[in-house]
Amino acid sequence: MSAPVKTGLPTNKAVLDLLQGLLGRAVTVAPGAPVTPTPSRPTAFATYVDPGYGLNAVVLIDLPLAAWCAGALALLPKGGCEDAVEEGELSEMQVEVLHEVVNVAASLFNAGGVLHSKLDKLYAPGEAVPADLAVLTGSTNRLDLDVTVAGYGGGSLSIILN
Repeated sequence: MSAPVKTGLPTNKAVLDLLQGLLGRAVTVAPGAPVTPTPSRPTAFATYVDPGYGLNAVVLIDLPLAAWCAGALALLPKGGCEDAVEEGELSEMQVEVLHEVVNVAASLFNAGGVLHSKLDKLYAPGEAVPADLAVLTGSTNRLDLDVTVAGYGGGSLSIILN
């Protein structure tokens, strides 16, 4: 029996299947530009660790997509989600629902034969991220996608492996 290896990047289809299954509605994914958090582009930042608590992946979700995912999962009205996007921050409840989305997303890093990953922390859009984590946004070992959630809208996400 061989030792577990570090995870590889998930496929576009794996991300699509995960989001459609979790959100219970049609989702489209397409190659996109890298998500880079800036003061004018608040971004949720989720960190994932291996069994030894070594950082092995991060997922960045721009504010619009974070709002749409939270809204779809919690069956929130689109208008309330649009308000969050316009105001530049998610409500406490939307952050809690987004936490569930990124927690389930850990399954993207747990295909057979790889080290088991789990969600370590979710930084809400606009929340300060430690500098040692923020530097990972420049990594080239990544998957960048534009995602549209039917009935809500579109946004972007990036999956980056450490």
